[in-house]
Amino acid sequence: MSTEIENCSCPLCCSLDTHFYHQDKLRSYLQCSHCKLVFVPQQFHLSAQAEKAEYDKHDNSYADQGYQRFLSRTWTPLKTRLKRQFTEAIQGLDFGCGEGAVLSKMAQADGFNMRNYDLYYFPQTEVLQQKYQFISATEVIEHIADAHNVWLLLDRLLDQKGVLAVMTKRVLRAQAFANWHYKNDLTHVCFYSEFTFAYLASKFNWTFEIIDKDVVFLIKA
Repeated sequence: MSTEIENCSCPLCCSLDTHFYHQDKLRSYLQCSHCKLVFVPQQFHLSAQAEKAEYDKHDNSYADQGYQRFLSRTWTPLKTRLKRQFTEAIQGLDFGCGEGAVLSKMAQADGFNMRNYDLYYFPQTEVLQQKYQFISATEVIEHIADAHNVWLLLDRLLDQKGVLAVMTKRVLRAQAFANWHYKNDLTHVCFYSEFTFAYLASKFNWTFEIIDKDVVFLIKA
């Protein structure tokens, strides 16, 4: 492994205490000793054009009932929480909503106000200038290279007592990583574990709850 890769800083907590985690035919993977994030060094990242080309292959539409069932693993417990917690009208943001903004449409169908942001498909930055009572980020954070600044942004966007609902597959152990299909998507560059989410909760003074094997809620104090 090159010295450049060995000295790569963590994209989440910026620690230089990172070490080799895994190597496959296409990429190397490092792990941060501080926050336990597993990540792909920047030299293996796709260009923005190539990354968007991969996303354009997806056909995740609101008409796809299977995709709605997939997202309902996040949305169903989230709307239950929101109905219990808030009695007045609230505003949500679907962060990294993708071209179809499917979860946003599901929320709107259930009577919730939603706005959309996506780097490639809904790049209107004006929606990032206010606070939200809830934010959904489904199958998003594993794609984000600039993890440090994006988590700072999410903290700024989330209102007091607001709920950030994150769906992403979690790293379990090094032995399973080698055969983990999730790492084979070249647009996936950051992989979070339960420890990493606990680190984020501590950093931002959030409450952290595991909802499902792929879903966590982070609640702002």
